[in-house]
Amino acid sequence: MFKKILIANDGSEGAIHALKVAIDLAKKYGAEIHSIAVEEGVPHYAATIGEVDEYRREANDFFRKINDEAIEEAKKEGIEIHTKIQAGHEVETIVQYAKEGKFDLLVIGFMGHSKIFGRVWGSTSQNITKLSPCTVIVVK
Repeated sequence: MFKKILIANDGSEGAIHALKVAIDLAKKYGAEIHSIAVEEGVPHYAATIGEVDEYRREANDFFRKINDEAIEEAKKEGIEIHTKIQAGHEVETIVQYAKEGKFDLLVIGFMGHSKIFGRVWGSTSQNITKLSPCTVIVVK
C-alpha cells in the first residue's frame, strides 16, 4: 500500500510517537522511510554574530541528535531511515519536501513542542494536514 513514507520529526513527544508508527508501517509494507527535521532559522534579534553562531551550533547539535535517535530507533526494527535537516518554515518545507520526494504517506505528531492550548490540535500539524500532497497520519 505505502511505498515511500516521510516522518516530520521535531524531536517532540508527538514526533517520537509518530516515528514509531512510521517505522512500524515501513516494516509492514516494506516501504522506504525518510525523516525531515526543519530548522526554522536564526533568532530575529541577535545582538552579535557570536549569538547567531551559537544558536546555529546548538540547533545543529539538537537536530543531529534527533536524527541519530531516529536512525537508532529504526535500526532496532531492522529498518534503514534516511534523515534530512532543512532550514525553512516548518509547514512550507515539509509540504514541499513531500511533493518533491513523491511520498505517498506523511506521518506527523498531533502536537509538537508548543503546548499553548493543552490538548488542542497543534496549528503546524493542522496546516501540514491541509496542504499535504499525500495521505497524512496524525499520531496522538
